[in-house]
Amino acid sequence: MYSSGGGGNNMAAAPTSVVVLDRGNNTTCTINLHGATVVSWRVNNQEQLFVSKQAVFDGKKAIRGGIPFVFPQFGSWNYGPQHGFARIIRWHVEKAPERLPSGDIEAMFCIVDNEVTRSMWNFPFRLSYRLILREKELHFNIGVYNVGKDVTFSFNLLLHTYFKVPDVRRCQITGLQGCTFVDKTRDGAIYQEVRDVVTVNEYTDRVYQNTPQEHIITNVVSNRKMRIQKYNFPDTVVWNPWVEKAREIQDFGDDEYPNMICVEAGHVSEPVILLPGNAFEASEILQVM
Repeated sequence: MYSSGGGGNNMAAAPTSVVVLDRGNNTTCTINLHGATVVSWRVNNQEQLFVSKQAVFDGKKAIRGGIPFVFPQFGSWNYGPQHGFARIIRWHVEKAPERLPSGDIEAMFCIVDNEVTRSMWNFPFRLSYRLILREKELHFNIGVYNVGKDVTFSFNLLLHTYFKVPDVRRCQITGLQGCTFVDKTRDGAIYQEVRDVVTVNEYTDRVYQNTPQEHIITNVVSNRKMRIQKYNFPDTVVWNPWVEKAREIQDFGDDEYPNMICVEAGHVSEPVILLPGNAFEASEILQVM
């Protein structure tokens, strides 16, 4: 269930450990313990997630693609790296992959505060991440625990999912009509979405607020549909760097933008405020239709 591999393009890189959930029938999910980043999800041997050919696997930099775990900050951060530290520190395997009576495979990962996290964000916390690989679904259950006695903290949380697509211009995203969104490509201007389906034909970086619990993306791998179901994730981020921005991103190929779309479930418009001894839970289900 565990294996080590050298780092992608940088052969001198430190080894990175991965955990594989294997349901049989060429349906697998691979988690890199660096950031607990899901780096592959194959359904009947078809890869559903995009990972850049230029992604760096050095155990330091965030992995460009798959499903990076954003916590405790979304976006730039005065106290630490962009999108927080969860995606760049090594997670622990709390429960190795195990077959459930249903035939599905479950694994659990966790991090707790340590010297590195406290140097940026001085709070006692525990973060748990449970994955279940089903026949055509991948389930994520996240728990954030304030294990302190007397200090309240606030945080953002988001699963930065990169979906693999044959041509992003042909994808349509449902469930955003009528939602307010912050357009980060236009200095954070706020608009209301009028389209019944959202398409991406230019540099796009939008935080849709108070979105419904379900979205469907059309024309993903093999022209199928991807259903996203989310709970306690009130925001949906849609991102594609397009031509100019792709050139600016070092670990992203100049010509890769047509083959990915990020549709990300998160709690980012407003922070979660967590009292001492309390827990916050959120979940997401991805389903190939």
